[in-house]
Amino acid sequence: MASNGKVLAVAAEALFLSNLLILPFLSFLILLMLHYRYSRFAPALATNHLRQSVGASVWAGVLLLPIPLLTLTITGTESPMGWTVSILYFVVCHAALVLAGALGLARAMAGKPYRYPLIGGA
Repeated sequence: MASNGKVLAVAAEALFLSNLLILPFLSFLILLMLHYRYSRFAPALATNHLRQSVGASVWAGVLLLPIPLLTLTITGTESPMGWTVSILYFVVCHAALVLAGALGLARAMAGKPYRYPLIGGA
């Protein structure tokens, strides 16, 4: 691990993107293990990116799973409108999270802190 925490910060952001794009649950578990293991004594940069990535991953799960399912439950699975709204919501929300994650990865690679917009917390 680099002395300034850059490697751990990049790993956290890469795992957030991997959670969204490649291996959803496995990447989240690895990210949680990294957070649990390193967040107490990691440099400030790594701690920032670990906390932001874990928080954003939790928000991604909350935004991407229950809301489309709730929409389909309310409108019924036979309703074209329900499917259209659910799919459109999922695609737009997923794309926004991926773009925010790419920006977080770029900031980590540059060695700068990052706060996710709207879902990043204080």
